[in-house]
Amino acid sequence: MGEMQPKIALGPTMAPAGSFLDWPVVTDPNAWSADVAVIGLPHSEPYAKDPWPNDQASAPDVIRAMSSQFSDGPDHWDFDLDAPLGTVTPPRCIDCGDVPWTQGSYDDHAAHVTAVIGKLFGNGTQVFVLGGDHGVTIPVLDALAALKTPVHIVHFDAHLDWRPDIEGVQRGYSSPLYWASTRPWISGMTQIGLRGTGSARRSEVEAALAYGSCIVTAKVVHAEGLEPTLESVPAGAAVYVTIDADGLDPTEMPGVMGPVPGGLYFRQIAPFLRALGQKCRIVGGDIVEVAPSFDASNHISCITAGRLIINLLGAAWPG
Repeated sequence: MGEMQPKIALGPTMAPAGSFLDWPVVTDPNAWSADVAVIGLPHSEPYAKDPWPNDQASAPDVIRAMSSQFSDGPDHWDFDLDAPLGTVTPPRCIDCGDVPWTQGSYDDHAAHVTAVIGKLFGNGTQVFVLGGDHGVTIPVLDALAALKTPVHIVHFDAHLDWRPDIEGVQRGYSSPLYWASTRPWISGMTQIGLRGTGSARRSEVEAALAYGSCIVTAKVVHAEGLEPTLESVPAGAAVYVTIDADGLDPTEMPGVMGPVPGGLYFRQIAPFLRALGQKCRIVGGDIVEVAPSFDASNHISCITAGRLIINLLGAAWPG
């Protein structure tokens, strides 16, 4: 399936202030044995024009802190799932904390993240990543090689994210889907919710289409719904879902750095995720680009991020 990443000695991850859904916190990679794991990736390769760490780096802890708002607990009835969450999730769910910045170059940090996530995938664990900006997805894409099976990417975003680089930076937030197209274990991708302008020029659009990416704009979703898009994802495929928060309409997801009007709604995405989980094997996913300082005072963006993960998690593990 192509190149594998070198083995790296794994130190402990960083314990969060509070855990996701009150799951046990396990920061020692040698003790990771779980069906499902959540892990925070605050840092990606920065662009020279952007602050570091950026606002999105604080999102993992803020999303965790909203756990009691997006779930009342495993025994409470969840009307999205038509069951209590605890009855549709496996018994071994853990929070691995955050991967801290690796002292040294970004090459060192990215290799470390890939090794950490690859260990989880290699253990057969379903992995949900809390970003961080969309650049954090890139070392996770490399870690998918540990599954030793083709993986289809389902991508929600306002932007195409197909830039080979920006001023020499190859693993920033404008490049994850281009990076995916270069990995031999990625079998295809479906990109949903694109609109407005941003990370794509004509050359990037043409490159994505030439690769074979299924591009579904927001205006098509609003006109036709997401059912035709679900049909484009191969049944039974191993699927990784990457959700850029600005793929949602800013009226529902205000806490983002790049809001674009005309986006998708939770009521459209959540049923799609549930259906996707029933049709395919969800190996993991991420929610990225939540910027807590730009959120509403009630933290609705962080709450929505948690609800999206719950909908995907609940569908992937039917009771």
